[in-house]
Amino acid sequence: MDLERIYKEESGRVLATVIGLVGDFDLAEDAVQEAFASALERWPSEGTPQSPRAWLVTTARNRAFDRLRRRARVEKPGGDPESLASGQEPSVPFEEPAGPELDDRLRLIFTCCHPALATDAQVALTLRTLGGLSTEEIARAFLVPVATMAQRLVRAKRKIRDARIPYRVPEERDLRERLDAVLLAVYLVFTEGYAATFGEAMVRRELCAEAIRLGRLLVELMPRRAEPAGLLALMLLHDSRRDARVGADGALVPLEEQDRALWDRDEIREGAALVEASLRAGGPGVYPLQAAIAALHAQAVRAEDTDWTQIALLYDVLLGVHPSPVIELNRAAAVAMARGPEEGLRLLDAIAARGELPEYHLFPAARADLLRRLARWEESAAAYARALALAENEAERRYLTRRLAQVRRAARVGGS
Repeated sequence: MDLERIYKEESGRVLATVIGLVGDFDLAEDAVQEAFASALERWPSEGTPQSPRAWLVTTARNRAFDRLRRRARVEKPGGDPESLASGQEPSVPFEEPAGPELDDRLRLIFTCCHPALATDAQVALTLRTLGGLSTEEIARAFLVPVATMAQRLVRAKRKIRDARIPYRVPEERDLRERLDAVLLAVYLVFTEGYAATFGEAMVRRELCAEAIRLGRLLVELMPRRAEPAGLLALMLLHDSRRDARVGADGALVPLEEQDRALWDRDEIREGAALVEASLRAGGPGVYPLQAAIAALHAQAVRAEDTDWTQIALLYDVLLGVHPSPVIELNRAAAVAMARGPEEGLRLLDAIAARGELPEYHLFPAARADLLRRLARWEESAAAYARALALAENEAERRYLTRRLAQVRRAARVGGS
């Protein structure tokens, strides 16, 4: 028996099904935990069931209905306990549906990402229910106290219950708006794992892996839509570089300095194939375009082989599809590589003149790098110092500290 493997593979799916059956997030979570505890106690002697998932769903559902009955006896003595919840009669074993079905996890993620919930609540609830992360882990990812995150999750679940948000994938006319929220939630989970905003670790691999798993699920369940494939491609291509992003000293290693022999070529091949498929399926969408840019980086054998002109052109298209100061920042960096740092600085100055990204540490970091390339040492040092003051991730802070020391030494040499 490998209950640990079954838990990793099936707990999210079991929870999604039980939530659909009992209509209560907290009740379902408690019941699923009890079902796994019962399996740990019984399976070693009784043997693993032929369908572990069906056994777990049946056990969890029955535990949930037992709780509802006990609650009803306390709140409404003499009431009808069988009318307490919709769903299958608890005495009937849960059976896997015959033939293809809409995966309950897809219903659950669309429920978690309903537009009635705030974005941070959508992502937190997705992490909790589909990702299986603890409240403590989610609180660390969001940089908030555990009690604050617990209340945020409670409010999100209560809103779903009180507003009677339906447990289903929306109709086609509403799917685009809801799909965007789902994709954003998954991508935010990935980005928190890929570039942690706080703490020692630059990469939180468990979050990256969970986001990629959810991305695969979305592609599997919506194979004809371009954006899920583009998102999965983007995550795979970024994730392919994870082993090269931090040096032995714990400092961030910028893309141009990374050891490309450490990149995961299988992820790059899969990601590149998904980029082509997503662009053929839906044209230049936000995630397919970002993935196409990532593919150009990933497929360059050496940093100097990178097709910066093509990357800059793709950013032009991306800005037209999805205007954003962060995308403008990335475009400026690409333009600087394609046409020279002076042109990149001009674009950065235009962003700054509008008062955008004042607290985003990557903006002064990008400006510092272009000034460094132009040997404008004192200005570069000031920009690196500003970026260092804003950065909270320790790996990034180590990198910025090293760069700041380098340009300060150069400034002293140049001024002597």
